[in-house]
Amino acid sequence: MRIAQIAPLHESVPPKLYGGTERVVYWLTEELVRRGHEVTLFASGDSHTQARLIPFCPQALRLDPNAVDTVAPHLLMVEKVFQMAQEFDVIHGHVDYFPYSLARRHPQVAFLATLHGRLDIPELGPLYEEFRDIPVVSISNAQRGPIPQARWVGTVYHGLPLDLHPFYPQPGDYLAFLGRVSPEKGLDTAIEIATRLGMPLKASIKIDRVDRPYYESQIEPMVRANPLVELIGEITEKEKSDFLGKAYAVLFPIRWPEPFGLVMIEAMACGTPVIAMRCGSVPEVMVDGETGFIVDSVDAAVAAVQKVGELSRQRVRQIFEERFSVERMTNDYEALYQQLLAERTTAPSPMPTP
Repeated sequence: MRIAQIAPLHESVPPKLYGGTERVVYWLTEELVRRGHEVTLFASGDSHTQARLIPFCPQALRLDPNAVDTVAPHLLMVEKVFQMAQEFDVIHGHVDYFPYSLARRHPQVAFLATLHGRLDIPELGPLYEEFRDIPVVSISNAQRGPIPQARWVGTVYHGLPLDLHPFYPQPGDYLAFLGRVSPEKGLDTAIEIATRLGMPLKASIKIDRVDRPYYESQIEPMVRANPLVELIGEITEKEKSDFLGKAYAVLFPIRWPEPFGLVMIEAMACGTPVIAMRCGSVPEVMVDGETGFIVDSVDAAVAAVQKVGELSRQRVRQIFEERFSVERMTNDYEALYQQLLAERTTAPSPMPTP
């Protein structure tokens, strides 16, 4: 198949530091190329891929100090993709709703969009009422809740290369947190859990400009009050393996409708159990009592950490391999591509214009 992948421009593909969506796009793109598909990746100019790369903007927008308007480059990229529509059998978008109007006006090519973000936003309801014809993919079933009217054609859980993170059979002595510093990600809760347990907490964090006041007013005082908390900033993919793999457990104390939660399966790949709050996708990704524990409160999280020693790290890794490989993810997307192409070939031809 001739497949176009449209990546967000906020991070490179793959990201140099933080970045979930772009990382998933990279793994999918590389596996499609490995399988012999003719893949074109539309992404930032500092991306690296075995596919044909068509760059937009010299470098990832988040790391470009001169980038002001991040919407304009995305609209331009989508326009250019559909100017080339005749070159593709399938166009796969990862940039939310930007392509929808153009996709509707280019019926000669199959299009689908994977929605990577939260959907409990009031303005999205009317938008998906209008674009009920656009095929969309969720990354968890829970993600679909706010917009049931969308044309859902499948749920595809993220997957990682099996050799990306090695298995760590022996646990370390610290708890780990990896994610943005924002209220919904729950770093403050992670600090509270670690403090109550008297265990070290290492937190690899990303601080967006909008979250800086929250960090300074809420997180910094908690860190100053607990010398066992260590903030280490953003880390590379290579550094992530040791960070997660050498942890006793990974804390995922979210309080928002997490669409997927990549860090959960990254930890599982290392064999490290996860303690996660029951929100969003967590019950779909986790196997409670095997890959870690799903909890509903700080008290329950503290008790869960105390039971982590009962879990088999080998079993955590086994479940990751069974459920969250890049091969399984790519199989799912290939099936959707074939389904959409088959629907196009069997659809009745439009009536000629008089």
